Amino acid sequence: MPFSNSHNARKLRFPAEDEYPDLSGHNNHMAKVLTPELYAELRAKSTPSGFTLDDVIQTGVDNPGHPYIMTVGTVAGDEESYEVFKELFDPIIEDRHGGYKPGDEHKTDLNPDNLQGGDDLDPKYVLSSRVRTGRSIRGFCLPPHCSRGERRAVEKLAVEALSSLDGDLAGKYYSLKSMTDAEQQQLIDDHFLFDKPVSPLLLASGMARDWPDARGIWHNDNKTFLVWINEEDHLRVISMQKGGNMKEVFTRFCNGLTQIEGLFKSKNYEFMWNPHLGYILTCPSNLGTGLRAGVHIKLPHLGKHDVELVQMVVDGVKLLIEMEQRLEQGQAIDDLIPAQK
Repeated sequence: MPFSNSHNARKLRFPAEDEYPDLSGHNNHMAKVLTPELYAELRAKSTPSGFTLDDVIQTGVDNPGHPYIMTVGTVAGDEESYEVFKELFDPIIEDRHGGYKPGDEHKTDLNPDNLQGGDDLDPKYVLSSRVRTGRSIRGFCLPPHCSRGERRAVEKLAVEALSSLDGDLAGKYYSLKSMTDAEQQQLIDDHFLFDKPVSPLLLASGMARDWPDARGIWHNDNKTFLVWINEEDHLRVISMQKGGNMKEVFTRFCNGLTQIEGLFKSKNYEFMWNPHLGYILTCPSNLGTGLRAGVHIKLPHLGKHDVELVQMVVDGVKLLIEMEQRLEQGQAIDDLIPAQK
């Protein structure tokens, strides 16, 4: 990748202290963990595909972060990155994921029947609901490090698998490289289109190389199930719809993910996963489930009362902390869960 000195073998002729980056003004998880001693220990290592320590940290070196916003400051270039550079990644993961220890095991639950409620959010106020995650295909380098051939192979595999979906998941693939002006405008109008990354965090990690080659968007005919291909991760899977039926959104999300995984397995491919990290993705912040869920709500009256709005956030955070404290002590939290209407 052309964004760091990672493939300059001559750097090893210099002492580690001469190559150690200046992190004195940085506020990210990488800068908290990477000492000169750790850099010296890891700098000559590389994964089987050639991803090095300098590749891992370059985005954090080039982007110091904000005094009040701590970014991660690292990316993985392949599945093996998290093992080869575990002395760096493990403390970052523990810090970023609230004390998740190197010996902990990840829990995965994609059974929508276990979701309590979620089908009763008033559509008068909840304008839309959305759940998304990422998935990586084992055997290929991740977007910061993949070759053109790998990226194109991921696209080909993904399109072949997605074209086999049927029923309410049946849909079409739109390549960013070859879509028509009309298709592009429709994807913009639907708020589905993703464009070339402009974030320095993504650019410094090499994710925009060869843009828009082998990138694209697949969505079902109902425009409620989307898959972004070769953006920040191999696959970014999204379930969404208007209104407040999060139960329906999550059910489609789980069913779609399960079907996609089955289709890949039928072609002798599987998603990157292990018992400790869960689903493996490019950024350590997305390890585990990689899941994000959100709603777009309209609360015009609450919006006029700043204190009330902030109070809701404060009360919500306090409740979540109390739940976590009880779980840490092995206590039940049933009485803390708000009643379903």
